Amino acid sequence: MTERRYLPEGSLIGTAENAAFTASADGLERAMAQGRILEGIALMCDCTSMHLKVELGGALGIIEREEAAYYHDGSSVKDIAIITRVGKPVCFKVIGVERGGARPIVRLSRRAAQEECMRMSILQRAPGDIIPAKVTHLEPFGAFVDIGCGIVSLLSVDCISVSRISHPSDRLSPGDSIMAVVKSVDEESGRVYMTHRELLGTWEENAALFAPTQTVSGVVRSIESYGIFVELTPNLAGLAELRDGVAVGDRCAVYIKSIIPERMKIKLVIIDSHAEACGMRMRYFVDTAAVRHIPSWRYSPEGCRKVIETVFDESVYSMPLAGAGNAGKL
Repeated sequence: MTERRYLPEGSLIGTAENAAFTASADGLERAMAQGRILEGIALMCDCTSMHLKVELGGALGIIEREEAAYYHDGSSVKDIAIITRVGKPVCFKVIGVERGGARPIVRLSRRAAQEECMRMSILQRAPGDIIPAKVTHLEPFGAFVDIGCGIVSLLSVDCISVSRISHPSDRLSPGDSIMAVVKSVDEESGRVYMTHRELLGTWEENAALFAPTQTVSGVVRSIESYGIFVELTPNLAGLAELRDGVAVGDRCAVYIKSIIPERMKIKLVIIDSHAEACGMRMRYFVDTAAVRHIPSWRYSPEGCRKVIETVFDESVYSMPLAGAGNAGKL
């Protein structure tokens, strides 16, 4: 129940439990007595008072301005944070039910739901914990993701995948539900940073999907003076020889010349390419339904001079790895 309660905003609204509590004033009073976190759709914002109105079956829910959001550092609620919730699910706790009129008025607090989520869930997380997240919006430097009750965290562009992308939109879209790994938690500021690439497989796991002499599909990610980087999976790219008429973002057919694990190299030849708006299907190599924490992750194969790894729990990092002088500890 604890994990269920603190999911990204919008996760509860379609559940039978949420519907049962929000269908009547009696149900909302029970939710208040039990301290339940519920969800509803914000129908409108009164731009005079900056109150959100939420449809709750037979009652009208009101989230007053100061109850619209929680900030761990005590910052005041920004108007844009309220307005942008209109038409979207909002989480809340019931803090009062006023009967007597034609329709009960229910006082709601999104701030109280978020404060509880921060205290009981987010600040209890440790680096390496795997949690659900929902993409809220994208910026050139990364994706912002809801990690519980509308509390947003940053997933920087370099942590989205090992294969380099020019913009988070190459991989993600607003509204995507993903799994992500806690990278760090700052208890003082309440800021949490996430990472994602550790779930997308090691070099060997991804390379095992391919073999020399195959012709496969890829996406051009960058063009350098010495070759063209073609993404085969979100955590695997190969280098192709230069070819005229190829542009970043093109979908292409590539011939695999060789796969060299000790150098983490895949040599390619571009057979054909064409402009096409396309994404790269993501595949998790971690069973996120069963595995809730990873202490460390090593991308590079054993014996490779260049080491790329992430260590979440420093206690597992007890001895130097091969090629530690060139380590890419993240």
